[in-house]
Amino acid sequence: MTKRPIRTRFAPSPTGFMHIGNLRTGLFAYLTARHADGKFILRLEDTDKDREVEGSIDHILLCLNTLELDYDEGIDRGGPFAPYRQSERLDTYKKWAQKLIDSGRAYADPYTPEEVQKFREDARKNKQAFLYRHHRPENPPEWDGNTPLRFRSDPKKYKWHDEVMGDLQSGPEVIDDFIIIKSDGYPTYNFAHIVDDAEMQITHVIRGQEFLSSTPNYLNLYEALGLERPVFATMPHVMNEQGNKKLGKRDGAKDVLDYVRDGYLPETMMSFIATLGWNDGTEQEMFTKQELIDKFSLSRVQKSGARFDEKRLLWMNGQFIRNLDSDDLYSRVEKFWPESAAGINEDYRKQVLSLARDRLKTLQDLSSLSDYFFQEPTPNLDLITANKQLKKISVDELVELLKVSRDRLSKLEVWTAESIQDKLNELLVETGQKPAVLFSLVRIATTWAPFSPQLNDTLHLLGKETTIERLNLGIDIVSAY
Repeated sequence: MTKRPIRTRFAPSPTGFMHIGNLRTGLFAYLTARHADGKFILRLEDTDKDREVEGSIDHILLCLNTLELDYDEGIDRGGPFAPYRQSERLDTYKKWAQKLIDSGRAYADPYTPEEVQKFREDARKNKQAFLYRHHRPENPPEWDGNTPLRFRSDPKKYKWHDEVMGDLQSGPEVIDDFIIIKSDGYPTYNFAHIVDDAEMQITHVIRGQEFLSSTPNYLNLYEALGLERPVFATMPHVMNEQGNKKLGKRDGAKDVLDYVRDGYLPETMMSFIATLGWNDGTEQEMFTKQELIDKFSLSRVQKSGARFDEKRLLWMNGQFIRNLDSDDLYSRVEKFWPESAAGINEDYRKQVLSLARDRLKTLQDLSSLSDYFFQEPTPNLDLITANKQLKKISVDELVELLKVSRDRLSKLEVWTAESIQDKLNELLVETGQKPAVLFSLVRIATTWAPFSPQLNDTLHLLGKETTIERLNLGIDIVSAY
């Protein structure tokens, strides 16, 4: 028997922003296909028109493009099984629905929503689980397309294997008659995705944990349609930082593109999302795209929920930034420069970026870490009064430390990073102060920023004249405190 080539799909709904849990499902489907030299398909599940959000389709495409999740077939590039939008496949669903009608496995639902609600209430009063099949009509009317069409289930026990969750089983009590075509003519997810997966020859169905309880119903439908089961892989939830509930908007979950807009690299997002619940069995924490493709396996996805850790994401982003070569990094920070950098020559900006890069946790940090290189900073005495070391020192002593620093630095004939560092080290000996005091004070007086690159490098790039001018101004400001 010839083994079928692996085909996976990502089938989001255009109902809003792309959150990390949703994109992780798509990423794992992508990696599964690419690892096996298979095909990755982008399909749009847009049959719930009431929930559709304008602009969501473009947003989905932008997310995949930003993270370079290239797909072989899809909504905007066609393929052998086009169309890839469910709203454009209605005739296909009607054809498959007719097969079920002809075989006696589907029927028109004659009840009103009020009648169905009454059935539910009666079951609740009797402390029973509501099952629609207990109210299946004896002689349903012929389906005319204006009423819901229901699947006639055949309740039974099932056993199946899930690539992540392992061997699973269920009893007949969880299987019910469910709607496959709504009264508006659109299919439900429960029906459409099975038809689409079959027609598009999807071999591996990778989806979120919320669909696990529906799997027995899906298995029942596969049998009724005479379809071979695909390989199932259920992704556990992405949990909040406390690990006690599914990550949601209230926990700070953001759109994936919002992270990119805030200065997180696409490479960071891919590596971080991939390692939410997956590892390659080593201590490695960061992976390039190619490493993920080479190493990914569904067998290494954990069964339990993966905890979202914003601090780990931030740390990882800083590491990825430092791993970029200088020209690549420069090309990415164009929109993150402070306004004061406008019109400044490229060579000087590259020097600033070279100093700032080791301090960058996100590209957005560049503005606050570099503004003082392009314009006079706004003095902020809170940086001194809130400093654990400097707040213990009297104003007179602070002024004296600034004066002696100014005097010694002003006498430097050669203004290099090395000569500045040598002079700063001499000042430590002369003043008897610790670097946390002297260097912090000089840094604040010359940058008025909470953080800056290495002090000697900062002063070197600012230049001797600017450094002395800012130390003089710092002396006046501290003296007046």
